[in-house]
Amino acid sequence: MKKQQQNGPEVPELLTLTEACEMLKVHPNTLRQWDKNGVLPAIRIGTKRVRRYRKEDIVSFLQAKP
Repeated sequence: MKKQQQNGPEVPELLTLTEACEMLKVHPNTLRQWDKNGVLPAIRIGTKRVRRYRKEDIVSFLQAKP
């Protein structure tokens, strides 16, 4: 079954901390520090302020690394 494309703006796919760690092969504390230092910013959502990472930001980060 295919997903239907909506006419509105595309919503970026958000990854959990664990999913982002698996993509980047780093420890969760590393991602937390990168967020704190502005290296790879996270989106904070909900009352618990959990971190979510844009998939496109992670792909760009991986492509920018030497």
